[in-house]
Amino acid sequence: MFSNFLIGLREGLEASLIVGILVAYLVKTRRTEHLRFVWIGVGIAVAVSLGFVAILQITSNSLSDTAEEAFAGIMSILTVVFLTWMIFWMRKTAHLIKGDLHEKMDSAVDVGGVALAALAAVAVGREGLETALFLWTNDQAASGAGHPAIGGLLGILVAVGLGYLIYKRAVNFNLSTFFKITGVLLIVVAAGVLTYAVHEFQELGWLPGDESKAFNISSWYDESAWYGSLLRGLVNFRAEMSVLQVLAWFAYLIPTMILFFLPSGSTSKSRSKSVEAQVTA
Repeated sequence: MFSNFLIGLREGLEASLIVGILVAYLVKTRRTEHLRFVWIGVGIAVAVSLGFVAILQITSNSLSDTAEEAFAGIMSILTVVFLTWMIFWMRKTAHLIKGDLHEKMDSAVDVGGVALAALAAVAVGREGLETALFLWTNDQAASGAGHPAIGGLLGILVAVGLGYLIYKRAVNFNLSTFFKITGVLLIVVAAGVLTYAVHEFQELGWLPGDESKAFNISSWYDESAWYGSLLRGLVNFRAEMSVLQVLAWFAYLIPTMILFFLPSGSTSKSRSKSVEAQVTA
């Protein structure tokens, strides 16, 4: 549940900031008559994202047990790739989002309301589709660990509330620190999703080593207890894990963390200030 809450919070806040940038720019430039097109685009993005979740679930339910394992494993790998890309993309380009959206909005307004709605739908929809994929896959990996779907929904609701408060300047929120902390936690979550993919592929016989266990503590470790649900939901920790699962966890986590904490250049201070001013400026 916690990992999906984290995903919903992070992705939801990114989407909320984008909406805030679009709305604030129209208000600042006194073009509020176009706001309805922004909200139409946001509505389209939400509908498409929910539809994507439905497609994933319907596809999974329609498959045989073997095909379902393969589908879940493949989607887990895709999730790890996209989640990692998203973390580093936001770290690198967050300070450019505002200016880029302003330029695109000026062009869209000149074209008409449909173009503005399309811009909002694409900008928010990208975050929505990412969120849908991440939450669905993590829900499969953390199945039985509390209520992961509820965790994702709560994260999104909190993100929307924070986004509104930031837009209204009701809170002084350090977005740079927020994205750094959540980036670290999401790397840990991604490592757990990767071990889930390895487990599925080992059960299918696509990867070797299913019989080579790194540990088996099922005699005293209760996965259904609160601590078991927490660790399973956050890092996909199981009472019994193969050597390959453990190696995959460390092989992803260590180099990714090192790359994440490498200095990003001399513009980091100005980048931090720019990120914090994304909505309110």
